[in-house]
Amino acid sequence: MAEQTAPPVIRDGAPAKPDAAVVRDALGVGVAVGLSGFAFGVTSAGAGLSVLQTCVLSLLVFTGASQFALVGALTAGGNPFTAAAGAFFLGTRNAFYGLRLSQLLALPKAVRPFAAHWVIDETAAVSLAQPTRRAARIGFTATGLTLYVLWNVTTLLGALGAEAIGDTAAWGLDAAGPAVFLALLAPMLKSATERATAGIAVLLGLGLLPVLPAGVPVLAAALAAPLVLWFQGRRTASAGREKDSR
Repeated sequence: MAEQTAPPVIRDGAPAKPDAAVVRDALGVGVAVGLSGFAFGVTSAGAGLSVLQTCVLSLLVFTGASQFALVGALTAGGNPFTAAAGAFFLGTRNAFYGLRLSQLLALPKAVRPFAAHWVIDETAAVSLAQPTRRAARIGFTATGLTLYVLWNVTTLLGALGAEAIGDTAAWGLDAAGPAVFLALLAPMLKSATERATAGIAVLLGLGLLPVLPAGVPVLAAALAAPLVLWFQGRRTASAGREKDSR
């Protein structure tokens, strides 16, 4: 990763973006997603985790999809190790975000360990959408700070609220987590490849749910990505051979 003195990045000749505009966009994303921490708090409490355990998860894990996957598997009666494995594999995508953001942000070495905790879908999306390194840094910081604070505050409120009302299933609040997760995921499925991957993952997860232990279908659903990539590779190779034979 380059040092802080690295030259600014300007992509495609785009003009610099005002700092206020970057902060406004970052706050919009941070507030919208941060409030969904309430759903995680409710879901986690419904899975049997204490308020303290729920809050520690949000403070230390801080990646919504992995957190929802963990408590979802526990709710279904899954083994804690299997649930943790599913959450871990979902969280590995952040490592790939980090590879790209390390070049774009070029943060000082002393800051990198702290910044790594904020490398998630939303901070990556806001940062990568900026035209310059300065804007990317502002977007990353504003999004990460807003989302981290709100996610943890609303997690606490959700856990306390669920504990106060008792059985979350009786109120239908156990469906809040999956509903929020789907709402966040749907706008990301823009290409045919992404939609195909998501569709196959759903089929694998639901199809294997009755025959595999809780938590394992989530891991099996991850096979959707390599399956789609393999099929695309075969199709590209076939198209290349047909072109060469003409």
